[in-house]
Amino acid sequence: MTTSRGQPRDPQDPHAGQTTLGAGPTPEAAAATLVLMHGRGGSAEDILSLYTELRLPDLAALAPQAAGNTWYPNSFLAPLAANQPYLDSALRRIESIVADLLARGVPSDRIAILGFSQGACLTLEFTARHPQRYGAVIGLTGGLIGPPGTPRDYPGSLDGTLVFLGTSDPDPHVPFSRVRETEAVLTRMGAAVELRRYPGMPHTVNPDELDATRSLLERVLSRGKGEHS
Repeated sequence: MTTSRGQPRDPQDPHAGQTTLGAGPTPEAAAATLVLMHGRGGSAEDILSLYTELRLPDLAALAPQAAGNTWYPNSFLAPLAANQPYLDSALRRIESIVADLLARGVPSDRIAILGFSQGACLTLEFTARHPQRYGAVIGLTGGLIGPPGTPRDYPGSLDGTLVFLGTSDPDPHVPFSRVRETEAVLTRMGAAVELRRYPGMPHTVNPDELDATRSLLERVLSRGKGEHS
């Protein structure tokens, strides 16, 4: 595991300069890179345990840490302004990681982003706001951010990006209707979306979601290995 050290916190950009953990090969040497976003109260170390369970040695992993272990203070269904400046800071954190990978020569279709719960909401909102062809986007119990009725007229195309959405239903934090809305929005933007609903599942990641994630990432890795050969 590698670590990028954190810096003193900026009140207007609280997540900037926080620690990023890494595992596996370097992104330049890997067939693909997975960015993992932890949930509320979780940590980069916690979400990296998913990388270990995936057992994909050709995959690089990067997991940023939220300041105070929380990306934004209120529900993802709250008015957007109620979660500032934390929400914009969290989205910029993903943007900076993706931009750095691109600058290091990692193509966007070899970058996958995975989030759980609050991290899934960030992953999906970032994907909609910054569309391009990613290798894969995986939202485990999350949805697009904002109160009901939030405009979803995001410009741009996801150009066939593979998206997996898995969710418990009912879930104490994420209404199934929001996950359905997310599926529709990302499909309209050109993503190839698979949604799996798990009735009665606790707020967690189950083995079927892990298997689906592994299968999706194996497809991304096969493309990356072809380019390396």
